[in-house]
Amino acid sequence: MAKANEWGQKLRGQVDPGRFGLPPRTVLVKRNSEEFILVIDRKSRIIMKDALKIIEKAGKVKEKSSNATVILQTNAPVCSKSIRFLRDNGIAVEKIVEK
Repeated sequence: MAKANEWGQKLRGQVDPGRFGLPPRTVLVKRNSEEFILVIDRKSRIIMKDALKIIEKAGKVKEKSSNATVILQTNAPVCSKSIRFLRDNGIAVEKIVEK
């Protein structure tokens, strides 16, 4: 069963994280054939420890889909060191735009 957002709605394009060997609470959305978005919806800051876990998850996605690009989308603040680390490892960081 796919993970739902906080309102219980499934995100459009959401992929079953189990297909990539990821934990079931991971929210993974397929934007197009080669772009996957890792969505982290929380209020607490994303620090280096979290960035290491994100790199690990992105690696699992890239193992299954070799040409994949992984993008992190979050509404949480991300420390500057983590942003630099993620970008150096090929993961773009985008802010979730709330309506």
